[in-house]
Amino acid sequence: MLASQRDRLVRDRFQKLALDLLPSGADVLDFGAGTGIDAKVYAANGHLTFVHEPSAAMCEYMTQYCRDEIACKTIITAASPLTCKVQAVTANFAVLNHFADHTALFEELSLVVQQDGFVLANMLNPYYLGDARYGWWRANIMNLVRRGHYAIASESHIHRFSPHVVTRAAAPYFRLERLIPRGFGWATDLYMFLLFRRT
Repeated sequence: MLASQRDRLVRDRFQKLALDLLPSGADVLDFGAGTGIDAKVYAANGHLTFVHEPSAAMCEYMTQYCRDEIACKTIITAASPLTCKVQAVTANFAVLNHFADHTALFEELSLVVQQDGFVLANMLNPYYLGDARYGWWRANIMNLVRRGHYAIASESHIHRFSPHVVTRAAAPYFRLERLIPRGFGWATDLYMFLLFRRT
């Protein structure tokens, strides 16, 4: 998970943004926590961190990687997001791209995130020109223009979304506060960060 230099840089930027936004000592839910890499950083910075991860294989690895934090209860496993109330929810590395529609998810997260809290998501950038070499990207460009969404036929069931589609799904519970990148970054960055503020 830490082998790719590009992914490490993306992860570092995401973690820094999350930590800069979190008030001191605020609780956070790492949604789709994977192996616990981000959760370990949040906990090390004084944030009680709840982790929700549906994959049994990922959970097994996380149990080993974060064993000290789990033992000290600075990281707490959440079978459902609804079992906690936090200042922020983070979802790194395309977790939300596994959902076909985010409407029900944001409604659920509105019960989890405190007033004026936030959801920070790292999603695949559907406009990334590096993907233009693939047939699935070229075949779906008109779907993206017309509907702002398309799915890729694969085992991973990955969906791509334009930011306005996710923003519409988040309303009325959350409003988009920040979108990274802007401008030329739309063509050059594989990932986009979306910051939603609880209304």
